[in-house]
Amino acid sequence: MRGPHNIWRLIRTGATLERTGAMNVALDAFDAPPALRFVAKALGKPFMWLGYKGDPSTPPMTRALTALGPAYIKFGQVMSTRPDMVGNELAAQLRVLQDQLPPFSIERAKQEVENELGQPVDEIFTEFSEPVAAASIAQVHKATLRTTGEEVAVKVLRPGIERAFTQDVDAFYLAARIIEICAPGARRLRPIEVIEHFDGVVQGELDLRLESSSASEFAANTVDDEGFQLPEIKWEFSARRVMTLGWADGVSMGDNDAIDAGGHDRTALAERVLQLFLYHALRDGFFHADMHQGNLKVASNGDIIAYDFGIMGHIDEYTRRVYAEILYGFIRKDYKRVAEVHFEAGYVPADKDVDEFARALRAVGEPIFGMDATKISMGRLLSYLFQVTERFGMETRTELILLQRTMVVVEGVARSLDPQMNIWQVASPIVTSYITKSIGPKAAISDLMKTARVLGRFGPRLPALVEAALIKQGNPETPKRKTFWRWIVLTAIGSAAIGITLLELIRSLL
Repeated sequence: MRGPHNIWRLIRTGATLERTGAMNVALDAFDAPPALRFVAKALGKPFMWLGYKGDPSTPPMTRALTALGPAYIKFGQVMSTRPDMVGNELAAQLRVLQDQLPPFSIERAKQEVENELGQPVDEIFTEFSEPVAAASIAQVHKATLRTTGEEVAVKVLRPGIERAFTQDVDAFYLAARIIEICAPGARRLRPIEVIEHFDGVVQGELDLRLESSSASEFAANTVDDEGFQLPEIKWEFSARRVMTLGWADGVSMGDNDAIDAGGHDRTALAERVLQLFLYHALRDGFFHADMHQGNLKVASNGDIIAYDFGIMGHIDEYTRRVYAEILYGFIRKDYKRVAEVHFEAGYVPADKDVDEFARALRAVGEPIFGMDATKISMGRLLSYLFQVTERFGMETRTELILLQRTMVVVEGVARSLDPQMNIWQVASPIVTSYITKSIGPKAAISDLMKTARVLGRFGPRLPALVEAALIKQGNPETPKRKTFWRWIVLTAIGSAAIGITLLELIRSLL
C-alpha cells in the first residue's frame, strides 16, 4: 500500500502542519537540512487551505496532530518517549497531547464485545455504561459481571482502527522514503527507524491480548510489593479487541486535594511511587513505561493502583547490571570506572579515548551532585549521560531512552506530591541493594550456578553432539577414540554436577 495513492495523505498532512504553524517546529526539532525543508514546504504551503484548523489554544504541534486524527495523536505520544529523535523541547510538547477523543456509540461497543466474546453483552454483564474514557485506539466502559457482581473496566478497540492505522502508517513510510531520497543528508535523522519504532508500538497496542499478557506478567512480578495493586485481568472476558479487568476504584494521583481529603500521606506516597518504579526496573527488568498521574490512583487504604499497560519497558539482566555499575560509579564519583564500564560493555567505540570520556562524564556528574539534595534528579543525570555518550559514538538503545523518559515522568509525579523530596535518599536503598546483589560475590556464584545447570541440562546430548561434530569435520573415529570422547564428556558432566552441589552449599552459607 506504500504507493503514490498515499501522496494525498501526505499533502493533507503537510497542509495541516503548515496551517497550524507546526511545520517549522518539526523541521527545527529535527534540524532538517535545506533540501528537506524545501520538500516539506512544497507539500504543505501551496495546499495550506486543505489543512485542518485544529484548536488554536493548543501548542502548534499538539494542535496539528490532534486535528489529523488518532494515528497522528498516537505517533506524537510515542515520539514523546524518544527525545533522542525529536529533541527535548518537542518531546515535552508532545507529552501534553490530550488523549481525549469523541467516543463511538455504546451500541457499536456492545456489538464489538459480542463479536469478540461470542455472547450478547446482556449475558455477560448486568450493567454496561456509556464510555468513561475515549483514547486514540480504544475506549473504556464500566460494567458489572453477571456471574459475580464484580465491577470491571471493559476496554474496546475503536471499530476499523486497524485499517485506519495501517493506511496512515503506510503514508508515514512513504514520507520517510521521500525524505531519504530527496534529502540524503537527512538520513542521519533515521526516518525509517522512527516509523518502524512507531509501527512496532502500535501493532502491539492493536492486539489487546498482548496488553493483557503484559498486565499478567507485571502482576506476577509485583504480587508481593507492599502498597501496590493492579487490576486483575479477566481472561475469560478478554480477546484481541476486548480487554476486561477489575475496576480501579480510587482517587487520581494528580488530585492532591482529594488525596489530602482521604487522609493519605503525600510524602509517603511520593516515596513509594519512586521506589516501586525502581524495584520494577532494576529487580524485574519489566516496568510500566507510562506512569503519569492519569494511569495511577490511590485506593481508600492508601495503596497505589496502576493501570493501562499498553506501553511497558523491558531491560535485560546484563544491561541492568551494566547500568547499575555506571550509576554506582557516579555515586562514588569514580568517573574513570564509569568510563571503563562503557568501553567494556561495547557501548562506546574502542577507538575513543577513555580518559577524555571520563572527563566528559565528570562534567555531567559534578554539577548534579553539587546541587541541593532536594533538586537532584536521576532523570536529569540519565539525560545528560545519554547526551555525552552520543557525542562519543554510543548507539541509541530504545529501552534505555524509555527508562530515562519514564524516570522523568515518575520523578514528576513524586515531586507533585512532595516538592521537597530528596530523590537520592529515597532511591538509595533500592539501588544499593540491587548493586550489591548484581555485581557482588553472590551474583558471581549465582552466575556460575546457572552455567552449571545449563551444562547439566544438556549433558545427555553432549556425547552425540561431540560425535556429530567430529564426523562433520571428516575425522573417522575408531571405537577406542569414541570411548575416549565419551569419557571426556561424562567427566565434564560429573564435574558440573559436583560444581552445582558445591555452589548450592556455598550459597546456603552466605
